[in-house]
Amino acid sequence: MLPIDRKFALIGRLAGLLAEKNPLQILIDCQGVGYEVWVPMSTFYNLPALGERITLLTHFVVREDAQLLYGFGSETERAAFRELIKISGIGPRMALAVLSGMSVSDLAQAVSAQDGARLTKVPGIGKKTAERLLLELKGKLGADLGPAQAPANDTQADIHQALLALGYNDREATAARKALPADVGVSEGIKLALKALAK
Repeated sequence: MLPIDRKFALIGRLAGLLAEKNPLQILIDCQGVGYEVWVPMSTFYNLPALGERITLLTHFVVREDAQLLYGFGSETERAAFRELIKISGIGPRMALAVLSGMSVSDLAQAVSAQDGARLTKVPGIGKKTAERLLLELKGKLGADLGPAQAPANDTQADIHQALLALGYNDREATAARKALPADVGVSEGIKLALKALAK
């Protein structure tokens, strides 16, 4: 039997119908085959209704006793997950806990500010683990992931701020803003974003 290269992603994306969803684990029906997928709460919050189509980026983990699929709603989340599991002592479950306890942008900000207190608020992350995360992730999340979360121009920044002022959180505002046409104006962009968030 050929050895499995753990760095080789055998399953990189899943598209199908959302059959079941419970916090941190969902079931995706891909033409009759049901895939159990672990997802962070940041992805779970944005799931469609049961029976609707869903597409997730995935990371496939092979262990001696299990083969596990982890799913993400964005490349930014998956990239952060992959950076986290590169760190000694941080397994997929803990990486999932980190991304469930804070958004990627919050994580990037905490690393940039070397703010361990924000990380220790995540269940399972103690002071020493937080310090290791800050050290290992320094220069990685800020450079690679931070800009993807930031508004691309003044118009998008205005739309983002308007959504925050209306009571939406940063995650919701970012998701709504990313779905807007590139050339949209502020007024029209806010209307379209509100319509999308109301669904």
